[in-house]
Amino acid sequence: MPKISRRGFLKGAVAAATLPMLASAQEKTDKKSLKFMHITDSHMDLGDSDSVDAMKLAVEFINKNYPDLDFVLFGGDNFNNNVAGDKDTLVFKDIVAKLHCPYYTVRGNKESSPKGDDEINLAEFQKMFVNDRGLKTSGKDWLLETKGYNILGLDSCIEHQNNGRYTQETLAFAEKTLQNKKPTVIINHHPYTNYWNGTEEKDIHKYVLNNTLETQKRLFGYKNLLLTLSGHKHIDSVSKINDVNVIVTRGFIRPKDLDMYPMRYVELSGNAINQKLIYTA
Repeated sequence: MPKISRRGFLKGAVAAATLPMLASAQEKTDKKSLKFMHITDSHMDLGDSDSVDAMKLAVEFINKNYPDLDFVLFGGDNFNNNVAGDKDTLVFKDIVAKLHCPYYTVRGNKESSPKGDDEINLAEFQKMFVNDRGLKTSGKDWLLETKGYNILGLDSCIEHQNNGRYTQETLAFAEKTLQNKKPTVIINHHPYTNYWNGTEEKDIHKYVLNNTLETQKRLFGYKNLLLTLSGHKHIDSVSKINDVNVIVTRGFIRPKDLDMYPMRYVELSGNAINQKLIYTA
């Protein structure tokens, strides 16, 4: 056995003592945060120049004030889909393409309920906003896996209807994803509860996910489901179902004042969630 000098022994002891500190520092470095913005119900409409300018303002605001975002999530009713062809879709896409970070979208009832026969449908929406984006797809739905998180984009739309419902395929895809035990965020369009305490059955049917009880039973018991993000009603809400943070972001179409368009900033670190509603001015 080779002899170790006193000097060599001391150097080895110091190195060994340093290892836990280095490991601890490495663990802190590996514990990455995820930062993103949620914008929903922008209802960009080529017949309303203010709505187009508002989308441009949102992009400028994010690029200037949030340069370290990982991505932006658009929660449906992004554009009104009420002109022939894909003109409004292309304008929306051209504007948001100027974001400094990637963006991902789900459909709302506007994208799934075109006014005529010439506006974009599901296949065209997926071709323009889902395909070739580095997403795993299953039918109408997509999954982004990044920094140890699942970001699930679930399509809650019923074609040519304002109300929403998850298909069995969507629920199965979500369950399968949650079983990988990564911290998970779900973004969709229709909210899960009557959080505004509406009393008209027709109104509740239109706005609340029609199979919300089944959805809650199948998905909201997973401990790794951290957060859901929805829109549709345009009214802001932060609540919980079981241990899941359930957020509905105020509609972008509802500015608080002149040029004060709402969006939600979210930062995840492990299972911790930091979020706040912010405005463009």
